[in-house]
Amino acid sequence: MAELENLDYRYRQLSQTNFSHLSFEKVDFTGANLTGTTFENSLLRQCDFTDANLTDVNFIGTDLRTCRLSGADISGANFYFAILEDVALDHVIWDETTQYFRLHPPKTGAFLGYKKCFGYRIVQLLIPENAQRTSATGNSCRCDLAKVLTIKDMYTNQDYDEAVSYVDPDFIYHRGAWVYAKKFNPDRWADSTGGIHFWLTRKEAEGYM
Repeated sequence: MAELENLDYRYRQLSQTNFSHLSFEKVDFTGANLTGTTFENSLLRQCDFTDANLTDVNFIGTDLRTCRLSGADISGANFYFAILEDVALDHVIWDETTQYFRLHPPKTGAFLGYKKCFGYRIVQLLIPENAQRTSATGNSCRCDLAKVLTIKDMYTNQDYDEAVSYVDPDFIYHRGAWVYAKKFNPDRWADSTGGIHFWLTRKEAEGYM
């Protein structure tokens, strides 16, 4: 992976540039016009995009940890599976065209979720109105409490009374019981962290590996 370090791109016209599969460190993009640029699958560290024009930028799979996007316009940008943990996002400008940035589960109210456990068992969860819920830049979600409605075999739909979590073998889901995540992390951008991980559809849960 080619590396770019300590470069000054402030207020540069860089629209439609292909920066994919590159490594950036301490590169200053302040106020730059990066419309339609791609950073797909790139690694960025301590880069500054303050007030930059990032409309329609491709950030798919990009690691942006420790970067600054304060005041940037991210309308139409695609953040699918981008890493935004520890990124400064204050005053960013985004809209309905910004992809994989808004919260994926419903912000309010109760709803259903699904997760896959050992033995190809699919757990249907009721996430209640008072549950904390969050998501990062994919379709997977997390919450701090849920009620187990059903546990079914992924292929035969046979009912089971319990299912064991993939991540924590001591975390067991019992049909009809409430489950609580004692170490729920409310930071939505910390994706691989504490919480009850789930999907909004059974099909997505079945595809989890």
